[in-house]
Amino acid sequence: MNQTVTREALGKQIVERATLHGEFTLRSGAVSNIYFDKYLFEADPIMLRAIADGLQPLIPSGSEALAGLEMGGIPVATMLSQRSGLPTLFVRKKAKEYGTCKLAEGGQVSGRSLVIVEDVVTSGGQILLSAKALRELGAEISVVLCVIDREAGGTESLAGEGLELRPLYRRSELEAMQE
Repeated sequence: MNQTVTREALGKQIVERATLHGEFTLRSGAVSNIYFDKYLFEADPIMLRAIADGLQPLIPSGSEALAGLEMGGIPVATMLSQRSGLPTLFVRKKAKEYGTCKLAEGGQVSGRSLVIVEDVVTSGGQILLSAKALRELGAEISVVLCVIDREAGGTESLAGEGLELRPLYRRSELEAMQE
């Protein structure tokens, strides 16, 4: 973690700047009274750098590339690439239907050990779809990094497909930091 921002201080910044209260429908279809607006922390270069510094020790040894998921995982993976030195792949929700028709841009997928990078995980639905597609292209994937685990079943869903979720923060941790 960056020396100027402790993990607790970063967590409090996320709570203060990017945690919204109200009624929100999530990608999974679930309704929540709390929403983590990832774009509010991803658009802040100092916070994004501190997030990448916090995630870097969670990257398993032997990883060959980061796979940032469209759209919120891409800025996190890009900054994490800058901090870790690992190359980044930009993973679409589905392969584009024109040009190169690739699912992942930025390099080779087949035969590489990838770490999926996501911003906020709820059920893990998109991660499961992307991991399956990347594995079908020959990638080896066993770890998913995320900034926030909403603790809404994602960890268990991913584990069922042989994926370990390594979050920087869990929802319960961030809630405990609220004043």
